[in-house]
Amino acid sequence: MPLNPFFLQGSQGEQRLIQDLINEQVQIYGIEVTYIPRKFVNKQTIIEEVQASRFEDNFLLEAYVNTYEGYSGAGDVMTKFGVSLRDELTVTISKERFEDFIAPFLDQLDFELGSRPREGDLIYFPLGQRLFEVKFVEHEKPFYQLQKNYVYELQCELFEYEDEIIDTSIDEIDTQVQDEGFITTLELVGSGTTALASAVIAPSITPTGYIRSLTILNDGSGYTSTPTVFISTSRHVQGVNASAVAITTSIDGVHSVKELLLTNAGAGYTQPPNIHIVGGGGSGAIATCTIEKTQKGVIQFAVTGDGEGYVTPPTVTISGPTGSGTTAVGVPVIDASNGQLQSIRIKDPGQGYTSPPTVTIGPPDIVTGRGNFLLNDIVTGQTSGTQARVKEWDADTKILKLSNVGIGTTTLGFLPGEEVRSTTVIYVPSPRVTTQSVAIGVNSTRFVGVETSGMVIGEEISPVDGVISVGTTVLALESPVPPFIRGNILMSRASLNTSDAATVTVSTGTTQLASYTVKAHDTRDIYDSYSDNDEFETEADAIIDFAESNPFGTF
Repeated sequence: MPLNPFFLQGSQGEQRLIQDLINEQVQIYGIEVTYIPRKFVNKQTIIEEVQASRFEDNFLLEAYVNTYEGYSGAGDVMTKFGVSLRDELTVTISKERFEDFIAPFLDQLDFELGSRPREGDLIYFPLGQRLFEVKFVEHEKPFYQLQKNYVYELQCELFEYEDEIIDTSIDEIDTQVQDEGFITTLELVGSGTTALASAVIAPSITPTGYIRSLTILNDGSGYTSTPTVFISTSRHVQGVNASAVAITTSIDGVHSVKELLLTNAGAGYTQPPNIHIVGGGGSGAIATCTIEKTQKGVIQFAVTGDGEGYVTPPTVTISGPTGSGTTAVGVPVIDASNGQLQSIRIKDPGQGYTSPPTVTIGPPDIVTGRGNFLLNDIVTGQTSGTQARVKEWDADTKILKLSNVGIGTTTLGFLPGEEVRSTTVIYVPSPRVTTQSVAIGVNSTRFVGVETSGMVIGEEISPVDGVISVGTTVLALESPVPPFIRGNILMSRASLNTSDAATVTVSTGTTQLASYTVKAHDTRDIYDSYSDNDEFETEADAIIDFAESNPFGTF
């Protein structure tokens, strides 16, 4: 039997009234939360697994807190991994408000379902300063009053971070997960100084007797570490004992001695000393040497200045002997832990020197660090192509904390010595242009009386607080008739000052990205308190001491 046609069971006017009343009630008794929709970045099509997602957009929305007496859920639960917070929150939002003020801005390609709240989206709860994840959206409660639904009930749980990208441009929200996730460490070099070294030649004794060359007769095999090189001592009363180090290599799985480098060529040897190569887990390496008895050569290098900022060995240039002879050759060794020159080994001591040669060390092959990294900046290694997101930057120690390293690529990490850049733009004034102005520009695009020599149309004008905004460029230059040197600048944006600006420094230049050189990349998460189980072991020892007795009894 059909319904009574004289009763509408809810007219559009009645439905409109109910929706308006609900909107008003939520705005009166609710709180203002931030709704953050989830955007899928990388999704597997086989089992619909979301590999990466990001939260960039944010919408202020009023919501009524259903759980007004406090958080629901299991609360704080002690687990074997520490305290687990399992708070839950249920809020009610207006269906109309969401569909009118949020849904139109959600692209279906990015958000898949933008017509209603979606499970996986986030709610920022400002009263507790916490992020909650929407676990279920109830859209039929209350159940079709006057044949229509008016609200969404969002059942939320405390958000558990899993390396998602949260970049809403709201510091209060983005910093909630600043210390969460897998965080690696990038040690950067801000600037470098060139190392200094000097050479020591053989003393004036007869014979000079320093080692002229080393020859490997058998490179041995089976070496698992660097063997030790022993050289017999000099018998001369003013002699100097020679020393050397071995350099190993691996060819087709066979580890052998590649070459020997002198750390001191010695002096006073009357015949070639004996050389023994021992240790390192291998055997069979045999070497011999020749000595020079009459002429002088470099027997040792002394590092007088360690320098700073070396991530790769620098070039070492040694001046040649006066007249005939052979120029010495040195091999630099850097300390990777501090970026300093550790020593210079002798590949060829040379011969024919009458005085110590000049040793010139190349400068560090780094870019001078500039700019600062900001939270959520994307940094890129210019050689490896590795990308990552900034978690934290310490400008004093040059330590950069990163997350999402190489996500979506096969790159393992950043390479020592490569330049790493971020999207942070800094302004660098052009050194060729510094203009003092007695400028007049009251909210106009023209500055009068500025020295325009050297300025270029299209270049950016340096920002001036309260006068010139960021992004202002030179549109035209208006120079008066000589001998006047001051002209006018036509700017792309109106000046910000509300009165005549006098003695304002105006310059043009370029924008550059924040950039530093990589010293080392530690791919471990050393900030995870549970990464090495120290806390577990400490707490366990305080509870059970097996050294005293077995608490479970003996059997």
